[in-house]
Amino acid sequence: MSKTIPIVDAQHAGSAYQHVPGHPDPQLSAVAKGTPTGEYLRRYWQPVALSADVTDRPQMVRILGEDLVLFRDKAGRPGLLYPRCMHRGTSLYYGHVEEAGIRCCYHGWLFAVDGTCLNQPCEPEGGLRREAARQPWYPVEERYGLVFAYMGPPEKKPVLPRYDILEDLEEGEFIEVISGGFVSYADHVEDPNVPYHWLQNWENIMDPYHVYILHSTFSGIQFAENFKILPRVDFEAVDGGVIYHAWRDLEDGRQLERINSALFPNISAIPMIDLSPGQGRWIGWHVAVDDQHYRGFFAARTRQPGNFAPIKMHNGKSWTELSEQEKQDFPGDFEAQFGQGRVTLHGEEHLATSDHGIALLRRQMKQQIAIVQQGGDPAGVHFNEADALVRIRSGNFYTTSDKTETAAD
Repeated sequence: MSKTIPIVDAQHAGSAYQHVPGHPDPQLSAVAKGTPTGEYLRRYWQPVALSADVTDRPQMVRILGEDLVLFRDKAGRPGLLYPRCMHRGTSLYYGHVEEAGIRCCYHGWLFAVDGTCLNQPCEPEGGLRREAARQPWYPVEERYGLVFAYMGPPEKKPVLPRYDILEDLEEGEFIEVISGGFVSYADHVEDPNVPYHWLQNWENIMDPYHVYILHSTFSGIQFAENFKILPRVDFEAVDGGVIYHAWRDLEDGRQLERINSALFPNISAIPMIDLSPGQGRWIGWHVAVDDQHYRGFFAARTRQPGNFAPIKMHNGKSWTELSEQEKQDFPGDFEAQFGQGRVTLHGEEHLATSDHGIALLRRQMKQQIAIVQQGGDPAGVHFNEADALVRIRSGNFYTTSDKTETAAD
């Protein structure tokens, strides 16, 4: 017997009563161990903290849906361990850090940063079988003022990448780092975990058109005056990610070319949003805390501090200084992305031509997920130091009609 499909006349078409709620893309939304995206993200090193914040006082961190304890032993080595002590489950958050590791408060078992049980003081001879009680651990390394963790299969551990714009510092240069949200949200420090899915923030890097609407017309000029010029855009899949070139014809006859990069698995390279000229000098990592939170880490090559000072969003106010009514009247990235929901409903989307960068980035990411599922190595994963230098493509470049490079006003 065939199913009868009700006919809806034009007068009632589009009624919310007839709407079938969409759902997140299951291939993209979950980040736990064993999920497609979770396993993909675990094949890369992920920043988990600023080096300066990791001390001999244990702290809880949540990353890729896992709760872990992070500390630095008295010898200066960072450690990232499963928090439940392998003796009887007490949290190592309450442990004391010593020269060789962290000691559980309950019965004093001592664990090194690699999880090795070094001492069981209530057992004969300090624990004759202590090697059987290894605490689950993840390898960590430090670079650029950040602590990175590798949370994937041990036999697949790659070398920690280097990024050309953060290498070979000249005299007077240093790397400034920050952890939190994105730049316009950087003054919101009560909780560094932003309350929505990491991909909603990362894929925004490949959406130059929202800058023209959200940041330049709908909410006034939030970044720079020339962003209100609708750009011509070319998106390109490259080895290791996706980039776009956006060209704007300026009123003074010059042309501005702006290059943004989104690199696998969750890295962004954006040039200065005040449109000052030259190669971009900072990169960010958009790290999944769990399915409904992410945390941003950013590193900038600089000669002066203050690269991540809060942006004045409206009437000279930073984001946290705005009232709820002002955020409703003059929304920014947080409102637009949080407004999609904790996890957006991909099944309800109607992608258009202006979403070419979003669609391309998702396709490329799914290709990398498939490579991991088939036992391969995703783009950007290397096992030799000589191959681990990543070239960053980002910048604001001004040219005249004869293609002569100029500086911004």
